[in-house]
Order: sequence, then C-alpha cells, then structure tokens
Amino acid sequence: MPAQARDERGLSESIQWAVLFSLLMLLTLGIIQGGIYLHGRNVAQRAATAAVDAARGSFGSTAEAQQIAQGIALSGGLDSVTVQINRGATTVTAEVTGTAPAILDIVSRVHETASVPLERVTQP
Repeated sequence: MPAQARDERGLSESIQWAVLFSLLMLLTLGIIQGGIYLHGRNVAQRAATAAVDAARGSFGSTAEAQQIAQGIALSGGLDSVTVQINRGATTVTAEVTGTAPAILDIVSRVHETASVPLERVTQP
C-alpha cells in the first residue's frame, strides 16, 4: 500500500491559532480603548455641563465654574485638562478639553462644549 501524499496547502494549525489569537487580542484591545474614549467624552461633557450650571446663575462666577469643571475632569481620569468659560450677555459657554488614557498608541483627545442661557433675575 502506498502512503498517501500529504497536502501541504494552507497554514498549519498552530500558525492559524497564532494569527487568530493575535487578531482577537487586537479586537479586544480596540473595544476596550473605544470604551475608555467614550468614558472620557462623557466625563468632559459632564464637566462642561456642571461648569455652565455653576456660571449661569446670578451669583455664579467663571472662576468657580472653571474650578468645578477642572475637578470633575481630573477625577474622571482625564489628563492635560483645559477649561474655558465664556459668559456673554445672554449665554454661558464652557469648553472642556483633555486627554483620555490610551492602551493603544492612538489619539485620545476629547473636546466637549456646553452652552446655556443666563438666568435673569426679576425684580418684584
């Protein structure tokens, strides 16, 4: 009986597992990084919202609003946080920018803005 010729086309099973495992790890890290980035955006948005809430009242100040936003952004895990508060004649706008932590070496800069009308004090 002659021995059957071995078919050597394609990858061996161990190489297939190595390629598959690498792709699964990259996919997993990408999903985790996406979640971290979305968390960073949510933190920046919450910081901007809290800042405009603090600055919109008749007794609110931009310095206090900036301090509140900075505290929320830093406690939420953002780095290199900058906060700009603009209090105009009719609206208050807050811009929060920071860097979310990164597993993969990609850009993780977040920038969120919130704007609300000023509260008006009516005289009785």
